Amino acid sequence: MHDLSLHAIRDALARREFSSAEITAHFLARIARLNPALNAYITVDPEAALAAARRADELRARGEGGPLCGVPIAHKDIFCTNGMRTSCGSRMLDSFVPPYDATVVERLAAAGCVTLGKTNMDEFAMGSSNETSYYGPVRNPWDLERVPGGSSGGSAAAVAARLAPVATATDTGGSIRQPAALCGLTGLKPTYGRVSRHGMIAFASSLDQGGPMARSAADAALLLNHMAGFDARDSTSIDTAVPDYGAELDADLRGLRIGLPREYFGEGLNPGTERVVRAGLAELERLGATLHEISLPHSPLSVPAYYVIAPAECSTNLSRYDGVRYGYRCRDPLDLQDMYARSRAEAFGDEVKRRILVGTYALSAGYYDAYYRKAQKIRRLIAEDFRAAFREVDVIASPASPSPAFRFGEKSADPITMYLEDIYTIAANLAGVPALSMPGGLIDGLPVGIQLIGNHLQEARLLNVAHRFQQATDWHLRQPAGIA
Repeated sequence: MHDLSLHAIRDALARREFSSAEITAHFLARIARLNPALNAYITVDPEAALAAARRADELRARGEGGPLCGVPIAHKDIFCTNGMRTSCGSRMLDSFVPPYDATVVERLAAAGCVTLGKTNMDEFAMGSSNETSYYGPVRNPWDLERVPGGSSGGSAAAVAARLAPVATATDTGGSIRQPAALCGLTGLKPTYGRVSRHGMIAFASSLDQGGPMARSAADAALLLNHMAGFDARDSTSIDTAVPDYGAELDADLRGLRIGLPREYFGEGLNPGTERVVRAGLAELERLGATLHEISLPHSPLSVPAYYVIAPAECSTNLSRYDGVRYGYRCRDPLDLQDMYARSRAEAFGDEVKRRILVGTYALSAGYYDAYYRKAQKIRRLIAEDFRAAFREVDVIASPASPSPAFRFGEKSADPITMYLEDIYTIAANLAGVPALSMPGGLIDGLPVGIQLIGNHLQEARLLNVAHRFQQATDWHLRQPAGIA
């Protein structure tokens, strides 16, 4: 049953080929067997999952329930879940049990989904390898000695290892697309504001966006149907109708104009990765698309701009964790100042501390104009580059990551090298446009992702291109050895 797609599970449940309780128990058994080696889940509550599955079966027996009634799902541990620990991969929130659901969790529960558990992640979503989690690193199912990508590495590993059919994830600078690429999945970062951030613990509020992690574009489209939509509780939510993302999956690609940014195919790109991406682009040409070289001239500035803006916002957002209201509190503080200082020093990891310090410095008097304001000006230029490009082409294609999954410890000692792992993904977050990673091939048995970037609210177009590519290839059907 674990090899079934989201669509297949939904349809089999509707035909009563198995019950929600049966398939939920099947996934829970796989989690118990395989998760100790992968560390993809932080929290699993088998009793709650099975109880929810039995309720779904009762609803279905009465002819009730949502369109995904009884389908198991995993949630990234950045989404608040009522009554279930939400840690954000940090010691700071190790004991935090929210009294409410994030809007994404709420909507998927209303559609009938059954929560299997909460997936591991880089602490407060800060990382590109899932090595910064308080609960230890997540291992890539394709090679246990390699990283799954971050920060949504737990969601990616869980879906790739068939420990969940689909999962929720978040993307601040590539944290859906990069782990999707490294684990052989389809991951979509929607337009900023398309998916509510209410109940999604904030890292960088102007960049964070939730999205689906799935094995195929068709499954990602189905999941996004029930994640997207306006939410009055999120002031950045887009108040516009949600289309049926599956309606245009089969649309013809003839005449589609695909832009190839020359800045994304130069120095720093692994030659094997480029060969895989070029082969994928040739397949899209055979399907009727045309390729056009374009320029995104300010994209080389996206990494430095991001690593001023994101830490500045993180510095502000994480100031709420002070040991007073909720979260970790140090033992026997001498006074209030000691409690603040020691609680934060003991509960935050090195990467989080590094970004708080950088962000606080960038926002401080005398440096705000020199760093933060300048970074925001660069952000505007990057967004204008995309607007100009989309007057010439319909979709932009590029590598999703410079290279396949790297080994643990290979880049963690050098933060700058690690930050460059997001070099092809960050610009889409700065511009607020949707972007997707799809499996494009393998290098030495490791997956390589192809990134597709669209104009604002063009998620359906990206899913259409990915789906047609997946109808013509089988890379999305490949799975890691040893996870049967």
